[in-house]
Amino acid sequence: MSGDIEGIGAAVTAGLAARAVESAHGGAAHGQAPPRCLNCGTSLAGSHCHHCGQRADVHRSFGAIGHDLVHAIFHFEGKIWNTLPLLAWRPGDLTRRYIHGERVRFISPLALFLFAVFLTYAILAMIGSGGEFGTALSKAADEQTRTTAVKDSIQMEVDRIDGELARADLAEERRRALEAERDVLQQSATYLGVARARSRSERAADRAAGPPVLDDPRDQVATSADFISRNKIDTGVPFIDNGLKKAFANPALVLYKLQANAYKFAWALIPLSLPFMWLLFPFSRRFHAYDHFVFVTYSISFMLLLFVVVRLLNLTIFGEVATFLAMLYVPFHMYRQLRGAYRSSRFGAFVRANLLLFFSLFTVIWFMLLLLALGISG
Repeated sequence: MSGDIEGIGAAVTAGLAARAVESAHGGAAHGQAPPRCLNCGTSLAGSHCHHCGQRADVHRSFGAIGHDLVHAIFHFEGKIWNTLPLLAWRPGDLTRRYIHGERVRFISPLALFLFAVFLTYAILAMIGSGGEFGTALSKAADEQTRTTAVKDSIQMEVDRIDGELARADLAEERRRALEAERDVLQQSATYLGVARARSRSERAADRAAGPPVLDDPRDQVATSADFISRNKIDTGVPFIDNGLKKAFANPALVLYKLQANAYKFAWALIPLSLPFMWLLFPFSRRFHAYDHFVFVTYSISFMLLLFVVVRLLNLTIFGEVATFLAMLYVPFHMYRQLRGAYRSSRFGAFVRANLLLFFSLFTVIWFMLLLLALGISG
């Protein structure tokens, strides 16, 4: 029996060797070498390389540019139509399926996040952030910047006059002219609504006395802020001191830096959120950091895309309705994603969704503090 098996094996080996020799002779007779992948050099056995995935048929014509462009758009578009409906309505299923290995069908969390950040930046660059708060903040910053510039110019002129008045050999006629000029500057400061120009001796007395204690706390806050803006800020931390000086000197520039840094450092929302996701499932061995990463990245991507949609709808008559519905849908979306991704019970998902709302607010606060630190230090 073993002799028959060995005979069959020898015959098969001989047949394969003869076929290989025949193929080699046939290829050599026709002057053709076996095709290889132009990217990695692997022998090809189809339309794509089984080693690196590159197509065997490559183009170097002008029409290939359009072909590559159309292929890339429709390939991405196909993934979008598989991803966005699930992201909008069944985010938990999308998160769980991606974690468990269904990844070719969907856009990866990071790719979707980068796309959402880019789209948000593009939309806001074209139509602005909108909102009464943002508009009022920008106007207030511009107004404060203009007021500070006028105040500084008046103060510089008053300092020049004080220096000249301090001269002992100053003629009496010149002294009266300088005092009249100073009175005009003080009237101009009052008319423009800026603080009255103070002499050097008055400013020295203010610094020694500190901010006055007033009966009304609101007046006290306003007076303290004016005292800080008028005097050297010294908290003992150079980073904070320099940042506050820049913020008081040019609040419009600080606001611009905050907006610019929001796009550059949007990725920081992901690591800031991961510890809070761990707190929702402490000491659980079923879920890992990667699972929380996919959850957070998909969730933030959806929030950015929802913001873009609402911002566009704000340009229409449905703006207020869209904003109201979006505010209602955000916690519901978190609930569905938690319930579907982690297979939580209804009660467990509801409790964790409320905690996640609180954690999200805390994360946004930390993110804004980070942007503020980067804005005033840049």
